[in-house]
Amino acid sequence: MTFFKRILNYLIWTLICFLTGFAYMRIILGPKPAPSTGFMKMFDWVYGAALIQVGAIIGGIIAVLYILLDIFYLRKKLNHRKNTIGLRLLIVIGIAIAVGVTHYVLEEVVDVI
Repeated sequence: MTFFKRILNYLIWTLICFLTGFAYMRIILGPKPAPSTGFMKMFDWVYGAALIQVGAIIGGIIAVLYILLDIFYLRKKLNHRKNTIGLRLLIVIGIAIAVGVTHYVLEEVVDVI
């Protein structure tokens, strides 16, 4: 695999990791609330900002963990297997669940975040 092909591969998996981060934040925040009226109308942007900012941070954490796992472990183990894309997707989802549980515990249980 050439260097540029590997970089493109990691960019695609990073995009998938960011999408899982945004999906996690969408689950946590719930549906977008109805538009406010009056004085509270100026705070309608908070939902979108929280979704984008925290979702990007969580997606970045998932991407870094996945890339490190891929470099040090997966590339060697999944070299000649058939369902590498499916297994990698399951690993990304597993990492997303682990990061989500860690985020929940730190935010709600320990009250650090």
